[in-house]
Amino acid sequence: MNTNRKNISWWAVIAIACALVAGAWLGYATAPKAPTPKTTTSSPAAALRGASKIDLTLSLVDRVYVDSVDRNAIVEALMPRLMEQLDPHSTYIPASEMQQVNEPLEGEFDGIGVVFNMATDTVVVLNIIAGGPSYKAGVLPGDRIVTIDGDTVAGRKIEQNKIVNRLRGKRGSKVTIGIERQNVEGLVDVTITRDKIPVKSIDAAFMIRPEVGYVRLTSFARTTHTEFVEAVEGLKKQGMKSLIFDLRGNSGGYLDQAILMTNEFLPKGKLMVYTEDRLGGQQKEYSTGGGRLTELPLVVLIDEYSASSSEIVAGALQDNDRGTIVGRRSFGKGLVQSQIPFTDGSAIRLTVAKYYTPTGRSIQKPFVRGEGGYNEDIINRYESGQFFSADSIHFADSLRFTTPGGKTVYGGGGIMPDVFVPLDTLDMTPYYYAVTGFNILYRYTLDYADKHRRQINNIRTLEQLEAFLAADTNLLEDFVAYADEKGIKPNREEIAKSRVLIESLLRAYIARNTELQDNGYFSQIWPADPTLLKAFEILEEQGK
Repeated sequence: MNTNRKNISWWAVIAIACALVAGAWLGYATAPKAPTPKTTTSSPAAALRGASKIDLTLSLVDRVYVDSVDRNAIVEALMPRLMEQLDPHSTYIPASEMQQVNEPLEGEFDGIGVVFNMATDTVVVLNIIAGGPSYKAGVLPGDRIVTIDGDTVAGRKIEQNKIVNRLRGKRGSKVTIGIERQNVEGLVDVTITRDKIPVKSIDAAFMIRPEVGYVRLTSFARTTHTEFVEAVEGLKKQGMKSLIFDLRGNSGGYLDQAILMTNEFLPKGKLMVYTEDRLGGQQKEYSTGGGRLTELPLVVLIDEYSASSSEIVAGALQDNDRGTIVGRRSFGKGLVQSQIPFTDGSAIRLTVAKYYTPTGRSIQKPFVRGEGGYNEDIINRYESGQFFSADSIHFADSLRFTTPGGKTVYGGGGIMPDVFVPLDTLDMTPYYYAVTGFNILYRYTLDYADKHRRQINNIRTLEQLEAFLAADTNLLEDFVAYADEKGIKPNREEIAKSRVLIESLLRAYIARNTELQDNGYFSQIWPADPTLLKAFEILEEQGK
């Protein structure tokens, strides 16, 4: 078989896809047995006369190749190459990876319910999921997991994903961990019965300022809309009168969840998105008027890692002149995938349509079918200055569109925000790079949490967190001394320049060790976040 991917014809690709869906390639339907050949050179081909080159080649390998081979292994190796001939977002998912790929979108997995870190080659439990298996078994924040089912895992430089695999398992199965705990001599063995663990797509939802709510969404999973409704209802009860909706780093997910989310912000009868298939068939989605936030002042944050469903939401709101989009140009994924399963547990995610924003924009960035370079686009943007200046981003006039309110928007590669905020690296001095690059800042916060474990574990509200952190007026100087002990000599000029950034990170990482987790983190990091600060400005200018 010719391995030059440019020589694979489009018709061969179609034939492969058809064969896959039928199950023939994976061995679930076998070809009729050919009659005993009179010669070994003509009969196999005759038996499959009219078949595609791929089918014929596989049949020849099965029947006359000099050695026996594993047909499934050949198919598994070929499938990723096949999908590469289509587009950058059509992919093959082997059965062995299916669970890992689907978990973030399905909203749950089976495990023990802990958040941990391995910054010092030891599994440090940062937080326990309330009501989860570890919570019920008595595991505490700050515990160090030294053994798993009798095997030592501390100090052995084991990869984090391997630790995860050891802790996860079938619902109802048990795992015994040996933990090292402060003020307790020797290891404490704890047996945990694994159970369902929810995967949240909302990282944070809290009142970031009086009357200003903040919601950070990291993916569009099956439970996203339900989570969002619960979050905003809670914020409204706390007096929310405007919202900052953070979609930065959101890689997307289910299209239906993006539509449900968009519907929350728009009045009745507004086009939110439409998709178009290969035959030109369109599916249009309009708002129902039943949204909970149709009048609420709104700022949406995006960046170069906001993709797919997050771009649908941002594009729909922008095209309907709803709210203000702030940040940097989004990723540029305007293709819709459908997941098609096979009976062995594997699947393909096949692009079946393109989506368009209400003004008719396709925001899919350019790519060349079957060629690489697509994933280097983000690097190219950085190197060409597009992260630092809006003037570095150029759109063709043919890609210009106008919203009903008269605003100019562009297609052809991501959502360009209404207000551009450059990537800010001015505070990132050599001292900052040293203390973060060598993980000294994060290790300090772990040690800090251990020293204040009783107070840390008793923090339940943002007000309690704020009071706890405000009481430590020597946090930065204590950290500088710690870094000095670890070999990073203080540079007072650079420390002064990076002060806000370093202090915000220290407070944020300490906060993440509390029960508040990411709510605590994001409640402390915003003073060093120019995009969030710009959002505050916009809301203030609007008088909200």
